[in-house]
Amino acid sequence: KIIPAERKIIGYTTKYARGPLPKNFKNYFVVYFNKDFKLAKTWSGKNLKDNELELESDHSGAIIGFSTKKGEQVTAKVASSFISFEQADLNLKRELANDGFDATKAKGRAIWNKTLNKIAVEGGSIDQMRTFYSCLYRTLFFPNKLYEVDASNKVVHWSPYNGKTLPGYMFAGTGFWDTFRALYPFLNLVYPSINKEMQEGLINDYKEGGWLPEWSSPGYANIMVGNNSASVVSDAYIKGLRGYDIQTLWDALKHGANNEGPVEAVGRDGVKYYNELGYVPFDVKKNENAAKTLEYAYDDFTIYQLGRALGKPASEIDIYKKRAMNYKNLFDPASGLMRGKNQDGTFQSPFSPFKWGGAFTEGNSWHYTWSVFQDVDGLAKLMGGHDKFVTKLDSVFSMPPVFDESAYGGVIHEIREMQIANMGQYAHGNQPIQHMIYLYNYGGAPYKTQYWVRETMNRMYKATPDGYCGDEDNGQTSAWYVFSAMGFYPVTPAVDQYVLGAPLFKKVTLTLENGKQVVINAAANSDSNRYVQSLQMNGKPYSKNWISHSGLQKGA
Repeated sequence: KIIPAERKIIGYTTKYARGPLPKNFKNYFVVYFNKDFKLAKTWSGKNLKDNELELESDHSGAIIGFSTKKGEQVTAKVASSFISFEQADLNLKRELANDGFDATKAKGRAIWNKTLNKIAVEGGSIDQMRTFYSCLYRTLFFPNKLYEVDASNKVVHWSPYNGKTLPGYMFAGTGFWDTFRALYPFLNLVYPSINKEMQEGLINDYKEGGWLPEWSSPGYANIMVGNNSASVVSDAYIKGLRGYDIQTLWDALKHGANNEGPVEAVGRDGVKYYNELGYVPFDVKKNENAAKTLEYAYDDFTIYQLGRALGKPASEIDIYKKRAMNYKNLFDPASGLMRGKNQDGTFQSPFSPFKWGGAFTEGNSWHYTWSVFQDVDGLAKLMGGHDKFVTKLDSVFSMPPVFDESAYGGVIHEIREMQIANMGQYAHGNQPIQHMIYLYNYGGAPYKTQYWVRETMNRMYKATPDGYCGDEDNGQTSAWYVFSAMGFYPVTPAVDQYVLGAPLFKKVTLTLENGKQVVINAAANSDSNRYVQSLQMNGKPYSKNWISHSGLQKGA
């Protein structure tokens, strides 16, 4: 609808990424201009509507024109809302007020500078600085705020589950399959207050929809696998977030861990098999069964960890401790890799560790074998001990980047990105293997972690338009870089530990929300001098290859 007297256009779209959504879903928008319209028409499809200022149809829009002098600029202020036109107007007036373009630009720059300045790096090249802050910037894009602030200054949201406008926080536009790994642990370390809001939003997801989302777009999207909301919830509480209804989230985790959801990607697809057999079988028409088994086992570990932190009785939580070991059911001693298993206990056959898809999700056995975040030492023992474990890790890089794409019927972009990267079977452009480099620490070879972390930062990230190694995936791949550039990484979310690598910069200053600072000094650090010879913590020799989250909260 064009409203010339107000120099204004209003409208809405009903298009969304993935559903289903309530039938009343609309993304409302308002646009205000600073100059009278000389021309105002609408269109629908291929038809121009000369005399209609308002219409409602699929694929429609507005055409406006202005009488301007050479060089004259026309500005537009735009705001949106999932609630109403009136709320969109309110959002615009609250956020932009009477500011012009330059003032808005200056305010935006100031906010970004303040936000990005939580981490100050020194001693790198200009391209390393550009890459670091570009990655830090991208970690702050997801998930998106679905909530708004109404005329009474109360936080409200349109619910993608029942179509009502309800009080409280809500977020959308993220996939936990990606982001449980490093993005949410990063928020818990550097920006915990926003993740507290996200946890409150998850409570509303559960109350309104009956489940925690695994991928929200903005409702329950049927994409990817796992029950990784368990990790996102558990890591937040274990890393010290408080002030929200953790009991409701605990109930939500147990519900999701023991039931199949409304779509495969919510709750646990194949949960009956998993709980009875200890794995989701390969031959029962459950796609990506090995990936589901491995992720469910880790998720059970995080539930157990949260239960311990909440003081839950052993009778309630020991089952999750037991199920966390289910990863062992898929380990094939013959290949030394994870392999799909049939309902009768035999391994899938034929088996190619280079085959993407099938039993796995956007990866192959070489990628998913390392998805034992909760018991790396146990995985090493299955492989024959630490030396053989390290040799197996080495094999990932020493093999050629060959692949079998037959499960997909073609080469998906994640496969092509691994091939182009030419780092063997290491596929950093996707998420399942991104933690693997840090596992050398568990095998007594931290220098190999230090080598490959620097190689990956140098080869997979550049300050150029084509300088990204693959999927950003909601901030996860950027969070990997930011953590790695600081010199540590959360291999096991829901544990109070970060595994050490080696910093990229000569100095990093991390300012925490509690006012404490963590200063990381590596004055002799360089591309040719990337190995850590010794480490001091608060002026004293430090011999561990990990640091604690709780320790960092005290400053260092």
